[in-house]
Amino acid sequence: MNNPTTLPTTLVRRPPLAALALAVLLLAGCDPQRVAKLEEGVSTEVDVRKQFGDPVTVTVEPDGTRTLEYPRQPEGWTNYVIKIGADGKMSSLRQLLNEDNFARVQPGMDAQQVRNVLGRPAEQKRYALKNEEVWSWRYKPVNESRLFSVTFGPDGKVLATAEADDPREQAQMGR
Repeated sequence: MNNPTTLPTTLVRRPPLAALALAVLLLAGCDPQRVAKLEEGVSTEVDVRKQFGDPVTVTVEPDGTRTLEYPRQPEGWTNYVIKIGADGKMSSLRQLLNEDNFARVQPGMDAQQVRNVLGRPAEQKRYALKNEEVWSWRYKPVNESRLFSVTFGPDGKVLATAEADDPREQAQMGR
């Protein structure tokens, strides 16, 4: 007779990566619900932290504005930036990974400017022979996973951008 507290073998043998991916999908699915519970000009930093948890980065501006970063990279498809005004109220909540922001990334921008527009990348790769670095962000416009990449030259300035299907998702689908 089976012990009711024993997990089925199929769940026990599931790779930890699959469990992590499932948890990330569930978390990403919760973000719209979390966003809906917050209102610009009304919600406080306490309200934001109640919905999103502790931010990865907090930047304090000279005027007292606090910028809270909530990247969902490398496993998720969003990067949120939430600004808290000097009055303690949320002044903006933005999801950075979208076509408008991708279009703002232009040749000649430096890495910090790009990070300010798109948030923390999912991955950064250095190509020593070409003396280039490529940053990539995963995003999901509708129901497909995509990758937006920025190539920086030896001077640390943007050389080019590119968009492609997310190769990680392609590999999982067996394409």
